[in-house]
Amino acid sequence: MAATKLIAMHQNKGRSVMQCLKDRTDYAMNGEKTEDGKYISSYQCNPELVDLEFAQAKKEYLHKTWRQPKGDVIAYQIRQSFKPGEITPEEANQVGYETGMRFTKGKHAFIVATHVDRAHIHNHIIFNSTNLECDRKFRDFWFSGIALQRLSDIICLEHGLSVIQKAKPSERQKRTKYPDRVSMRDIIREDILKCLDQKPADFEEMLKFLQAEGYKIKRGKHTAICGKEQKRFIRFRSLGEDFTEDNLIKVIAGEKESPERNEKLPDKKEVKPEKRKFDLVVDIQEKMAQGKNGGYVRWAKKYNVKQFAESILFLQQHDIHDKQTLDALVAESSAQYHALMKTIKDAEEKMETNKAIKTHIINYSKTRETYIAYRKSGYSKKFLEAHRDEITLHKAAKGAFSKLPEGKIPRVKDLNDEFARLLSEKKAAYNEYKKIKKEMRDYQIAKQNVESFYAAQQGWDAEEDLKKKRQQQR
Repeated sequence: MAATKLIAMHQNKGRSVMQCLKDRTDYAMNGEKTEDGKYISSYQCNPELVDLEFAQAKKEYLHKTWRQPKGDVIAYQIRQSFKPGEITPEEANQVGYETGMRFTKGKHAFIVATHVDRAHIHNHIIFNSTNLECDRKFRDFWFSGIALQRLSDIICLEHGLSVIQKAKPSERQKRTKYPDRVSMRDIIREDILKCLDQKPADFEEMLKFLQAEGYKIKRGKHTAICGKEQKRFIRFRSLGEDFTEDNLIKVIAGEKESPERNEKLPDKKEVKPEKRKFDLVVDIQEKMAQGKNGGYVRWAKKYNVKQFAESILFLQQHDIHDKQTLDALVAESSAQYHALMKTIKDAEEKMETNKAIKTHIINYSKTRETYIAYRKSGYSKKFLEAHRDEITLHKAAKGAFSKLPEGKIPRVKDLNDEFARLLSEKKAAYNEYKKIKKEMRDYQIAKQNVESFYAAQQGWDAEEDLKKKRQQQR
């Protein structure tokens, strides 16, 4: 996983652009942090002359545009930190280079310095605010940090790395109560009480019980005890008044009650490890890491890993933690999609019928006088030939009217109102249809990618089992 941050680098007061750039780039490319420059890469610039080249680009920008905004940003830095032990310096540098290239779209020169002096490997990606053509500047935009983190997550997934699991808003609460602190003395007291529960015959037998539990005992003027993970002995009297040698002897002899137990210490027998709830995204990332050096790499070469990475983020963002939930969402979105499609088609059919009836009404009105004259002519063939088109339209209109419910002809105004209503319903349904169509497509792609991954993972496991069998046979 990689945590990212976008930082704007401004010119310091009283210092030149060159000096400011040199300070930032020198720190990023520090030989003690990058193993003498072993883990430094660049795009469209020379790391040794990066401050000079960045400053020269700004001079060309001023010459071309004559613009010099007040408080200008001279460069931007992307800090990209990885989970300890998950990535090599070489791969971290490659991930950083891809991040810089895709975030700037190859329009800005940049360097990538991978620091290996900490437990967590991290990148310093510094890119010039002025583009390569020296006619534009990169400007920070709304939610750029979110966009950068998403891009970084996609690239990490493409490389078989994990991504940061976003906690639910309800879980993002500050801890107001700290758990009770359990000291080594508390543990020793508890173990002494367990020895007392075994009813030792005397103090010496109790000490033997403690030694059997892994404790060291030192006898002298003051008896002392030392645990497995302790460096120094602790005198019994320093454990408290109830645990002095004299009082413990009295407890064993029955002359005094046993000390009360510490409620802070849980009973180890009753404490059961909480079973981790299955999480689809976490499981996929773990299997990616397991097959990273073999099966996953071969699968990634054949498959669209970018699309797969986007699907993993999609599952994470939509709080989908198991395949059953994903299958249910696919089925639900598909049902909604087909229901909306039917609504739109029904509305379109009704609109077509509405238009046809309105056309028949208009044609009937226009040809009514002609048809009356045709009827008065005794349906003369000569009249029919002279007015065939009009008579045909009139007959078609009457035939359509006869098919209407109860043969009632609606008013044109009512038809216009109905058409407007149907059009409004269609538009509303279509807007929802486009939304549901995209959701259905995203769910289906995610499901397809998940199924493809698990099918491939079974193949990796089969390969590993076969290798183990062959090694055993040798």
